[in-house]
Amino acid sequence: MKKLFITFLLLSSITLAQSAGNSGLSFLKFGFGARNIAMGDAGSSASNDLSALFYNPSRLVSSEQNEVMFMHSEWIQDVRSEVGGIKWNMFSLPWAVGFNVTSVNDIEVRERPGEPISTFNANYFFGSLSSGFNVINNLDFGITFKYLYEGLLNDESSGYGFDFGLNYSTPIEGLTASTVIKNVGSMSALREEETKLPADFRLGGAYNFNLETARLDFIIAGEFQKYLNTDDVHINGGGEIIYNQTFAGRIGYQTGYEARGFTGGVGIMWNNLRFDYAYMPFSLGLGNANLFSIQFKF
Repeated sequence: MKKLFITFLLLSSITLAQSAGNSGLSFLKFGFGARNIAMGDAGSSASNDLSALFYNPSRLVSSEQNEVMFMHSEWIQDVRSEVGGIKWNMFSLPWAVGFNVTSVNDIEVRERPGEPISTFNANYFFGSLSSGFNVINNLDFGITFKYLYEGLLNDESSGYGFDFGLNYSTPIEGLTASTVIKNVGSMSALREEETKLPADFRLGGAYNFNLETARLDFIIAGEFQKYLNTDDVHINGGGEIIYNQTFAGRIGYQTGYEARGFTGGVGIMWNNLRFDYAYMPFSLGLGNANLFSIQFKF
């Protein structure tokens, strides 16, 4: 019964018809790349690889290598996501394709207490295409287009969304400032009403520095986040320390959530291969989330 109640609350926030001022499709809020999630999900400022296709496409411009990345996440109450992407350079521009497949399995159908009548799955998907370019001097612009799908029992809906981002490399070495507007678009009706996208504005910065004698590299990032269709405001922040370009430790914190706050994780790098892990504990008896990602540059 506890699982059924929590699943109902989760689905209410993910997909059912929304009342005025609210939004659905919460799988679009899930981060990409265990590194970013371990750093408090401050990816619009801290992403330094193809994971920028999810957070801030303008940051793809500063990443020169071709990359492929895949992430598996185990969220609370049997919510699972498979997320991936590939980045390459063509026509002197960065290009990235990404996808997210999220499912909630074995949701019980009940009319009264007792044995469930049946079970069903809820499924969500997006496929995206991103690119970016240098506008002037140290200012980069990026854009992402997403095809969106949601399916719940016998109902289906599809739509589209856009992300628009800017990234500025300041005169201070290692300091960047970033901003992005995400999930601007619309969906077709799910049974009777359209699901509103979780339109998202972020503004923040990141600072990179190193201690060469100790073979240590540091990254500190922070950002302001506002969901435009709700009253939700969050401050996301985190840091990363890398030893000898081989081992990484990460920690982060997010404000404004009732059931989560601190995040953490580790990373291992070997030549062009990187493995990352993120841990996100939840309160209120919701359990914990474990996320794994693997990346290869070529």
